[in-house]
Amino acid sequence: MSERLNKYLAFQLGVSRREADNSIAAGHVKVNGQTAVLGGRFEESDTITYKSKPLAKRVAYTYVALNKPIGYVSSRKQQGDVPTLYSLLPEKYHNLKPVGRLDKDSSGLLLLTDDGDFAYNMTHPKFYKVKTYEVSLDTELAPLHQQMISDFGIELEDGPSKLSLEKRDSAKDWLVTMHEGRNRQIRRTFSSLGYTVTALHRISFGTYTLEALKPGEFAEISK
Repeated sequence: MSERLNKYLAFQLGVSRREADNSIAAGHVKVNGQTAVLGGRFEESDTITYKSKPLAKRVAYTYVALNKPIGYVSSRKQQGDVPTLYSLLPEKYHNLKPVGRLDKDSSGLLLLTDDGDFAYNMTHPKFYKVKTYEVSLDTELAPLHQQMISDFGIELEDGPSKLSLEKRDSAKDWLVTMHEGRNRQIRRTFSSLGYTVTALHRISFGTYTLEALKPGEFAEISK
């Protein structure tokens, strides 16, 4: 099965796809001795060279599931004294990028990968990946507000927010399902009605779940 050349180059060289395209456009890349062209593809049996040096034939992407604890940011750069999630991972995984984010005060399932296509397919709204969270509020959610969020949606500054809600032990505790991933969307939705989210824990993302991972634990997973 053929694969996009710029995706392969980006992975092998540790650069962006735009930089990979620039290398192709500059004539630095050849496939079976022929100068590559933008938008080109290749087969696994092909020989690819970059500046006359052969590149590995097989691309092996890595996928990791992490149960992110509260108190860690989903970024590479530490923010003051707040640690990043990479402090929970061995150095060999530090090249992986988070698939979406969980803010410092949120916990639960976070996927990381070096496969850009996988990250795009998991996060772009058109692919409709369902995410489920355990959410606790500071006060009980009024039935009218539950109906507003579930049936009509709440208008936020960046558009409407409609969430599926299922009550758990009390009207303070809810199972929240959504397919969008806008910044702090769940927190902002409840905040617009006067509630404060006191706990937010993601338990599933698409077909992936936390399984038996404890806070701070991680595992390699299959695509």
